[in-house]
Amino acid sequence: MSQPHQSMRLADYRPPAYTITDVDLTFELEDHQTRVTAVSQVVRQGETQAVLELDGEHLTLLALTVDGEDKTPEQQTDTALVLTDLPEQFELKVVTEIDPANNTALEGLYKSDGTFCTQCEAQGFRRITYFLDRPDVMAKYSVKVIADKHKYPSLLSNGNLVERGDLDDGRHWVRWQDPFAKPCYLFALVAGDFDCLTDRYTTGSGREVALELYVDKGNRHRGYHALASLKKAMQWDEQVYGLEYDLGVYMVVAVDFFNMGAMENKGLNIFNAKFVLADAESATDDDYFNIESVIAHEYFHNWTGNRVTCRDWFQLSLKEGLTVFRDQQFSADMASPALVRIKQARVIREHQFAEDAGPMAHPIRPEEVMEMNNFYSVTVYDKGAEVIRMLQRLLGQGGFRKGMDLYFERHDGQAVTCDDFVQAMADANGVDLEQFKRWYSQSGTPQVTVQSEYDAKHQQLILTLSQHTPPTQDQADKQPLPIPFGVELVDEHGSRSEVLSLSESEQRFCFDHVASNPAIACLTGFSAPVKVKQTIADSDLIRIALKGQDDFVRWDACQTLFSQHIHQLAEDSSRNSSEQVSEALSELIAELLKSPPEDAALLAEMLMLPSFDTLSQQQDIVNVDGLLRARKLIVTRLAQEFATQWQQLVDERPKQDYAYTAEQANWRRLLDRAMFYLAHSELPEAETQLQQVYQDSDNMTQTLGVLTGCQQANLSLFDSLMSDFEQLWRKDSLVMDKWFSLHASRPQDDMAGQLESLMEHPMYSINNPNKVRAIWGPFAMRNPQAFHQADGRGYRLLTDYLLNLDSVNPQVASRLVTPLLAFKRFDLGRQQHMRQQLERLAEQATLSRDLYEKVTRALKG
Repeated sequence: MSQPHQSMRLADYRPPAYTITDVDLTFELEDHQTRVTAVSQVVRQGETQAVLELDGEHLTLLALTVDGEDKTPEQQTDTALVLTDLPEQFELKVVTEIDPANNTALEGLYKSDGTFCTQCEAQGFRRITYFLDRPDVMAKYSVKVIADKHKYPSLLSNGNLVERGDLDDGRHWVRWQDPFAKPCYLFALVAGDFDCLTDRYTTGSGREVALELYVDKGNRHRGYHALASLKKAMQWDEQVYGLEYDLGVYMVVAVDFFNMGAMENKGLNIFNAKFVLADAESATDDDYFNIESVIAHEYFHNWTGNRVTCRDWFQLSLKEGLTVFRDQQFSADMASPALVRIKQARVIREHQFAEDAGPMAHPIRPEEVMEMNNFYSVTVYDKGAEVIRMLQRLLGQGGFRKGMDLYFERHDGQAVTCDDFVQAMADANGVDLEQFKRWYSQSGTPQVTVQSEYDAKHQQLILTLSQHTPPTQDQADKQPLPIPFGVELVDEHGSRSEVLSLSESEQRFCFDHVASNPAIACLTGFSAPVKVKQTIADSDLIRIALKGQDDFVRWDACQTLFSQHIHQLAEDSSRNSSEQVSEALSELIAELLKSPPEDAALLAEMLMLPSFDTLSQQQDIVNVDGLLRARKLIVTRLAQEFATQWQQLVDERPKQDYAYTAEQANWRRLLDRAMFYLAHSELPEAETQLQQVYQDSDNMTQTLGVLTGCQQANLSLFDSLMSDFEQLWRKDSLVMDKWFSLHASRPQDDMAGQLESLMEHPMYSINNPNKVRAIWGPFAMRNPQAFHQADGRGYRLLTDYLLNLDSVNPQVASRLVTPLLAFKRFDLGRQQHMRQQLERLAEQATLSRDLYEKVTRALKG
């Protein structure tokens, strides 16, 4: 029997003693007394005397029969039902009652904002009925839903609609059947009153698929981009991977109360509304991009996750890392490849490296978990995607496609492991990938040290690469990993690129016919999720930024130059004037601004200073005050020195009606950067100019660009513009999330009153994860000045809130505690304050398993 805080280990995995082949579910929907009848066909797979342990939480058991005969459980606890003395094959009927309206955790079946909705991944199905809630039990589902017809005209579930009818008491019913066996985490049900957009898609083999997009009443006009994105994704998957959709209907439902971004339930994707709804007035270019990406991600899961799924939850990256990689490929084909790759690298550097360095460090295939929700992490998802990308780089696009084809041929309809995936790649290409598998089992961030020797006489360059992965809290011993290490040699004659294969602790690589000592750019295309230790001169960084051929290393050279000078200023507290900033930075910016850019988005990224999160990952002990001061000095210097150029870019902004196109979006990104620096320029006319841009704006991207620039520069204009913004959008839930976030991330010392005021706003609700994340995410994760106050008041504010949130929604609370977990990386004073707050949490007798795991691991380490 599982205990509330007992860990699960991959090494303890055993196949289930019983499996379920078919399930017939009937839901009689009521706010507080929903009745669920589950009739399952059960088959024994283990020994004759095997017990059947069914998972269940927050359930009221009304009836239990085996082959029509009443059955008394051998044991019943808060989390399980145990049955013994069972035949080899039988029909199990379980009738339960649940309370969806009071299910604030938003797991299983819940009701929010007038809509019944499910979220069953990872272990939410056990909140619906007693069941074998594990991904290696795959069954075919038939689902009947009964509800009030007036309140809930749309009754949706997985698969195809096969029957419907009306009842005499004002209720109606539908029956859905899914012809594909699936684990229960992919089960979905939605009941509500929606606007529906419809379209059709013809597959490559000529089958017609009905597309249905369900949104809240009045939001129909905001659904067209999502629907167009779905059709693009369907076509792309056919062209790139030869994968067609397999049902007659594909449905997407947008809801406002949802813990995740979206969920890939077979044929019925449930989405957080922020990843569906968009129009020019209410959504930014980034919103449009994210909608296209997430719509594609969930669609791609139809094969990488649904048709082939995970054997157990330790294999989560099997579906998530692979599908993130696929949606990244798609996004790069739809938008600016350079911008997409830079975004991906930034996620790894700011968030995944931090996870590796903290108490929650784990491989992309974890060895041990207490609460599975805690391992829906940047390591499993984003580092998992980087591992897939390295595999593709190793095998080539053709070889990778051969491996994917063999993977589906072998495992369609099965629940499998990461090893099964890698083996299919190895077998399809006739290669040995045993060492490569270490990426799945070894945690931590490898550091590659680069040393060079140039022999002018023989025109030869020798690169010595050495790799070392520091111990992590979960693993002490590390082994060498196979690392594709892209390099570009840049000199006055041009550039030369090569991908080196680093697989040992140290290796030497020789380049012949190198006419002059080049600048050495590392990790072309961000070829591996590693840190690079390299001594490189400012002049070489500027050469790479201006003359390099690889867009990623050009951007990275700018980031490295900025980082080096920020760290130097941070360590020298005597330098408090922007005039003391190095001329090298001015030289770089001047050269970048000389001529119109070929890629405005890339230029915008090259002009952007590294974030506080990126900078803090480059220090063993984070110098909070020094980094904030140094970064501000450099921003001020660049803002004032190039004020004329920033003004010119703002004045010459394209005057055209908004459209989400790559060209327009790229120029708006550059405009954002110019407005940011203009706001910091201290020019007398800057506020007037920015106010005019705000008034002229016909799109949310430009509007938010003005607001963000004013906020970061702490201009008085910010308050008046935010007041106007609230009056315009106070009834729009998604747009108000942007308003909340801007207030919560405003850099100021004392945020207690501000946060309290935001939570008193009529649009705020602690039950709505989007609202919680819109306030507390930006405060704790994007507002270092306020959160990291030396007296610890920021840490106390977050902890006070988590103590309330944990009893409402443990999953969201667990994600928000993350900034406190890395307390050992800060100065002694801040360490003590953060530890005190973690100890406050640990002392709570009713702390959820989600928070308990993270807090105790942080305090133990």
